[in-house]
Amino acid sequence: MIDFFSSYGLFLLQTLTIVVAIVAVVGLSARASQGGEDGKGHIRITNLSERAKKQTDDIQQLLDGMQSNAKKTMPQRIKALLGRFKKTASKDEAANDPVTATDPKPMAVILDFKGDMKASQVASLRQEVNAILAMQPRPARVMVRLTSPGGLVHTYGLASSQLSRLRDAGISLTACVDTVAASGGYMMAVCAEEIVAAPFAVLGSIGVVAQVPNLHRFLKSREVDVELHTAGAHKRTLTVLGENTPEGRRKFKEDLEHTHVLFKDWIQARRPALDLDQVADGSIFYGTDALEKGLCDRVATSDDVLIEWMADHQLVGLQWHEKKSLASRLGRDSADAVFDRIENLLARTDKDFTRL
Repeated sequence: MIDFFSSYGLFLLQTLTIVVAIVAVVGLSARASQGGEDGKGHIRITNLSERAKKQTDDIQQLLDGMQSNAKKTMPQRIKALLGRFKKTASKDEAANDPVTATDPKPMAVILDFKGDMKASQVASLRQEVNAILAMQPRPARVMVRLTSPGGLVHTYGLASSQLSRLRDAGISLTACVDTVAASGGYMMAVCAEEIVAAPFAVLGSIGVVAQVPNLHRFLKSREVDVELHTAGAHKRTLTVLGENTPEGRRKFKEDLEHTHVLFKDWIQARRPALDLDQVADGSIFYGTDALEKGLCDRVATSDDVLIEWMADHQLVGLQWHEKKSLASRLGRDSADAVFDRIENLLARTDKDFTRL
């Protein structure tokens, strides 16, 4: 039985090595096909106010039609349907046009950020923030509809810094959380002047976690030696294959604590009234409880806020779109699929790495 598990473990290591090699080859091929070019993307602008007005008009026309259709002959019904079709087509074109300069209402820009472990959307967020800061005149306010359970420290730190650019420029920023903005997601949310959370949205998780699998004993039992050479006492603290030491564990824990301090300082600087002693232990809070703790400013959905803003603002959706070559898309999708599988495996086996 022991030999079976040993053989199975070696088989898994060999399989993982082959998978990583395949991902590397596909990734290099995609990069080569891309040619290192930049600037292929563009900003998409959607007139959300016009789209909402169109939906309201369509509903009203449908209700009016239901009341009057019973009195119309068949030719009259066909003529009415054709008339509504023409109006709908023209409204569809208007809904996707940029906002005209003749609109007297101040502009409000709506962004969407859906975060994964790596905060992969941060590159698009950067372009979107650049576009907003380049607008003349600048929008009166910006909403980011934020969804993220957190992830890697450095990527979510960059995403938070991008949102801070809007606040530093004097643009009113509102973060709307309909489902979850925890850990690194909450680090982004606090960059907003106002945080709006749905009643059961998850906020908080102000903490840092790291778990590292170690195969040293298994490899030693198979008479496999792993050599690790470093220059600098703390260049490596904990490793996956080598033997971990008490000093390495102490330094690793010290680094985690320091990251937690930086996380709390970031939040405290942007929400000074928040009592971090009550909420910065890694706990999560639902919308209504989060409001009591001071983690958010009110309980509502992003749809509620959009309806409120629509009365006084011209709503504009802004999104960075980048067209990839076929080879690049295949390489990216294949690599993402493999890494997502690995990430899910790590989560299922309770193995993790440093993240917010």
